[in-house]
Amino acid sequence: MTKDERQAALNEVKVLSMLHHPNIIQYYENFLEDKALMIVMEYAEGGTLLDFLQSRNGCLLEEEEILKFLAQMLLSLQHVHSKQILHRDLKTQNILLDKKKEIVKIGDFGISKVLSSKSKAYTVVGTPCYISPELCEGKPYNQKSDIWALGCVLYELASLKRAFEAANLPALILKIMRGTFSPISSRYSSHLRDLILSMLHLDPTKRPTINQIMAQPIIINTIMNLHTDMGKVPCVRINWPLTNIQGTGRGRLSIKGNITSQENLSSTPQPLSSVFCWGGGMNTPTKLSLPNMETQVVQVAIGRTQRAAVTKNGRLFVWEPQTLGTDSLMPGSTYSAPPIFIPRFLEGQTAVTIQHVACGDLFTACLTDRGILMTFGSGANGCLGHGNCNDVTQAKIVEALLGYEVIQVSCGASHVLAVTNEHEVFAWGRGDNGRLGLGSYESTTSPKEILIPEDAHPCSVHCGMDCSVLLTLEHKLLCSGSNRCNKLALDKAEDNIDGVIEETTSFTPVASVPVSSLYIKMVALGTSHSAVITVDGECYTFGSNQFGQLGVETETGNRKPKLVSSLQDKIVFISCGDIFTVAVSEDNKVYTWGKSSRGRLGRSLEDSHLPRPVVFPKDEEFFEVLSVSSCHGSTVIATRPKPNYSNPV
Repeated sequence: MTKDERQAALNEVKVLSMLHHPNIIQYYENFLEDKALMIVMEYAEGGTLLDFLQSRNGCLLEEEEILKFLAQMLLSLQHVHSKQILHRDLKTQNILLDKKKEIVKIGDFGISKVLSSKSKAYTVVGTPCYISPELCEGKPYNQKSDIWALGCVLYELASLKRAFEAANLPALILKIMRGTFSPISSRYSSHLRDLILSMLHLDPTKRPTINQIMAQPIIINTIMNLHTDMGKVPCVRINWPLTNIQGTGRGRLSIKGNITSQENLSSTPQPLSSVFCWGGGMNTPTKLSLPNMETQVVQVAIGRTQRAAVTKNGRLFVWEPQTLGTDSLMPGSTYSAPPIFIPRFLEGQTAVTIQHVACGDLFTACLTDRGILMTFGSGANGCLGHGNCNDVTQAKIVEALLGYEVIQVSCGASHVLAVTNEHEVFAWGRGDNGRLGLGSYESTTSPKEILIPEDAHPCSVHCGMDCSVLLTLEHKLLCSGSNRCNKLALDKAEDNIDGVIEETTSFTPVASVPVSSLYIKMVALGTSHSAVITVDGECYTFGSNQFGQLGVETETGNRKPKLVSSLQDKIVFISCGDIFTVAVSEDNKVYTWGKSSRGRLGRSLEDSHLPRPVVFPKDEEFFEVLSVSSCHGSTVIATRPKPNYSNPV
């Protein structure tokens, strides 16, 4: 940083550390890292007040809503001024909102002035549209300049436009010096109009103080409501219908005299989610434990050794295998108890909301709702993207991608791909077979941007064992890496040795008929085969069919993609393991096919080259599949269980 930038940053640290108020962005700590000053402060999820006003598209706010915003700004500014601090840059860009856009948080104290006494400041600073007339004239100023800026913000709340705007700076200064601006809408009360006029008075001595504004009848009631309403807990009264009053069966109400009793209702609360796993020695779907009954799982991922899930409220947790007491079998025993997995929340998530997770071999990548990518686990092959091969025990930000908004990430066995909201794709990890799509076989420990054809707009990335696939907004596939057995559908001509492509080092459109002409909605990669779902819900497979993992009857050596015609239902989820495939239909039936060893298919030990349904325990039936993930020889699936109508609690 330059000297001025460094001074501004240090000043913000000094000012923030002095302020503690619910309507001011909270300061936590600061530290030096690689000669850079890092300031840790509160995150306001609702964005800026300017963004909020622009999103209104000209639709004016209600006066009650305006006063609610103003009251919070007054309370925060009162706290600032009580510390003998001038903000000096109040504007809608520096006023932030919470997630519900109800709570105001004032931020950006980078050019604030700490007064040693009740003196005045002289330095001309601030945003031109909000600076006061005394600043324009070069006169000394005090807290009344913040009142002027707050008046400009209040005017903007009431009119959705700035009080003073001009094509150039001299014209703007002239408008401010004259103090002329368009009146606000007549829908607002005269009290609000008078308040704006008083706050934008050219003479600073005639502008009201913070306390005078807060004492006005138009404001005082709003401030009182803030103290009583802002922290209240919402409560909804549930009125249960008194049906079948005379009945005494299960789940019915019986009334005896003045006493209402509920008879024979199940006392066991219904979980909000269920997660099943099979494979790896579990021959049938086995329910995994959740951290608590209120956990709502929305996405799951599985790697060679790890299983992870994301909850609806943005928490990430993993299932760790229980190791103690599992080696108690006598030598030569053939019985093997199914493994037990213990759920554990990821540490250090108090200020982070996770929305997506992906698992590789011994490492995990997770994505926050702000588009920040974090990785942890084994650093072998540079898969963590931190520029080295060091292991990381707690989730660490991939700093090379800061500044990009990552929307999805995929992990292979030893490489990673990520895609941003601007359709940029980055890759890192092992580069053999050309799996990174960087035009070479070189490996990299830091994210490298991939060159994508201009007419392609990648929206999701998918990593296989030794290959990668991009799915575009145009519903087309771009593939790179090993095309063994034509698992990437890159062969240009059927039964033509000249058209066979064994591998490619850059992302290439699929060429095999009919995949090349289909509109693809979802893709899954196995070890030696792949599967896609079209926008119409049809499932196509291609690659090796040595173990029946394609789900079709096909002769040896036929590399052409095939429609899985035995799937009559519309397919919405697809996932590939090493030598098996999992599909989920629109009506939430789960089908598997391929090699059945070690429980890969979640049912009988018979291999199946055609899709067969997986049977779940009757007492664990679900009504919606939310996410499915397969890797190597295991599958994990997240569901929402059927509502327990017999228990309305």
